[in-house]
Amino acid sequence: MNKKKLSFFNTNVLILLLSFVPLLIHLFTNAFAGYGYFRDELYYLACSNRLDLGYVDHPPLSIYFLFLCKNIFGDSLFAIRLLPAISSAIIVYFTCKMVVKLGGKRFAIIISSVAVIFAPIYLAMFAYYSMNSFDILLWTIALYLIILIVIENKLSHWVILGFVMGLGLLNKIGFLWLGFGFFAGLLLTDKRRDLLSPKPYLTALIALIIFTPYIIWNFQNNFAHIEFINNATSGKYSQIGPGDFILGQFLIGNPWSAIIWLIGLYYFLFNGNGKKFRLLAIIYLASFTILLVNGHSKPEYLAPAYTMLFAGGGVFLEKLTIVKLRWLRYVIIIPLLISGIVFSPLAIPVLPVEQYINYANSLGFGPSTSEDKELAELPQFYADMFGWEEMAANVSTVYLSLPDEQKDKAFVFGRNYGEASSIEFYKKKYPLPEVVSGHNSYWLWGPKNVSDPVIIITGGNKDNLLKLFDTVEEAMIHTAKYSMPYENNIPIYIARNPKKSLGNNWEEFKHYD
Repeated sequence: MNKKKLSFFNTNVLILLLSFVPLLIHLFTNAFAGYGYFRDELYYLACSNRLDLGYVDHPPLSIYFLFLCKNIFGDSLFAIRLLPAISSAIIVYFTCKMVVKLGGKRFAIIISSVAVIFAPIYLAMFAYYSMNSFDILLWTIALYLIILIVIENKLSHWVILGFVMGLGLLNKIGFLWLGFGFFAGLLLTDKRRDLLSPKPYLTALIALIIFTPYIIWNFQNNFAHIEFINNATSGKYSQIGPGDFILGQFLIGNPWSAIIWLIGLYYFLFNGNGKKFRLLAIIYLASFTILLVNGHSKPEYLAPAYTMLFAGGGVFLEKLTIVKLRWLRYVIIIPLLISGIVFSPLAIPVLPVEQYINYANSLGFGPSTSEDKELAELPQFYADMFGWEEMAANVSTVYLSLPDEQKDKAFVFGRNYGEASSIEFYKKKYPLPEVVSGHNSYWLWGPKNVSDPVIIITGGNKDNLLKLFDTVEEAMIHTAKYSMPYENNIPIYIARNPKKSLGNNWEEFKHYD
């Protein structure tokens, strides 16, 4: 075997080994650690029971993936978190492949992959099932294809990019930022000559065709997703300002790794070798600007863009230290690795909850939320993994207390999709009636129309409920340790004799946020 083949073999083995690291981290956590189902996971499982071309708060692609996954592997925590775990390995693989295409070798591959593996936002996003893990994955594949387009400019790369961008949009519409940045990059670099060819338009057409079902769904449902975005921006995310967004860019990926991505941004913008790929920097800057101007963007919205900057930063650091300053490699990579390990329990539930609370407090990291919610011992990300089975069990107790003749007329009204979907999910374990809610897609799924209904209501104010029902009985108080405060110590009511038909007044119960 000649040196070139040996080098290629060694490089690919290194890439595969590094790609397995996040997979093993997540598989171990899902099998032997972790907490409970995350609020959104239960909601996605409810969506997967009602396959559609769209949902109020997200496009449908991740739901179809979940439908396939649960029908093959089941709906255990380990099963539904298998695809995000695999995705975590794939983004490391494609980050390393970006490094190779940018001219990087072993050190660049290692430092770029370490930055990705131990970025808190990536650890968190691949720790549970959601569209976010696929968003990061599809961004990374698209960015790799854009690098190939810059280097080789093959029609096949443009076609594949169109499919990836279409799937990206069908997963999360934030993929538009990448599309806008790519177009801006074509205009502002020497790649603008490609705008005179059919290639970029073919890419856009393919993406549009794939995304069209969700566009049609929104037309059919009064642009529900746009209403959802407007409500979320003006409501639960209204306290997030531009300063929070900017500062967040230095926190979501581990503060030490900011050295690498800032160097990567500089490399693409100003370095003689890196300027060939300036289009990548423009994608980042355009996406950053759009989200900043929005005024209420969460920092993690830009998270998918950092794999390319980590790749570029790794390549430039390798070039800077290839002859002199080799000690600088260790000065950067050792603290990066140590800080990544130290911060990882803050992003992925590898510690038992009591140990986590003590550990976070010892580091000075108190509970946090991006939604302006009251918190207890845990940040919202972890607190939303507690209390759901207890809620279902308590509602079941209330349901079983009803006289037999009332059980057939009973259903549960959940204040939000977390409550509704948890009760729906645990119907296989506890005796429970059907569930309705006015929150997001649950509102579209409609009310249960029965005459003389008996409605079990989770939470709310009794005086307010008495405006809607003749009788409201507090059946019990639901408690769940470590859950979000607004999901703890809440009453469970039995309401009878509604003063208005629920179905005829369903519009009043709608809340998209």
